[in-house]
Amino acid sequence: MMQEIEKVLISEEALQKRIQELGMELARDYEGKTPVFVGVLKGVILFFGDMIRATPIRSQIDLMAVSSYGAGTESSGKIVLKKDVSLNLEGRHVIVLEDIIDTGLTLKFTVEHLKAMHPASLKICTLLDKPARRTVDISADYVGFTIPNEFVVGYGLDYNDYYRNLPFIGVLKPEVYEK
Repeated sequence: MMQEIEKVLISEEALQKRIQELGMELARDYEGKTPVFVGVLKGVILFFGDMIRATPIRSQIDLMAVSSYGAGTESSGKIVLKKDVSLNLEGRHVIVLEDIIDTGLTLKFTVEHLKAMHPASLKICTLLDKPARRTVDISADYVGFTIPNEFVVGYGLDYNDYYRNLPFIGVLKPEVYEK
């Protein structure tokens, strides 16, 4: 697998350091509240687990699955809700945890869907922000790293459901996905 990685963009150490910082920031901002962390599967799973452990406050968790990709490197533009949250979010403070904001289409759909549940507040925390690819007006309240317009994998992010288990964020060699 490593021979298919062009370069390591964000090391495992840098990821863990930044997640600890984000967790402490969220703990300060939500002190005295009981937020619900909502993770957007599948890519968020590693970030989600580390973030909730890094945020030492009383909280609940829920997961949803939303997709716009399918197989490939480009968003299909068609958003599909594959799994909805199970908790009642009305009147709750919701923190959406996302692996990456790319075009923003999936996140915009997710936010609109969750806002329809009438939370008290809704904030977005993303590990990676790729503003060069944004096609809709949406931004995160908490950002781990802003990255260049390169195709990244690892730490939950994938290409055709592979590479999620890499402990770092790496740039995939173009010849891997341009076949």
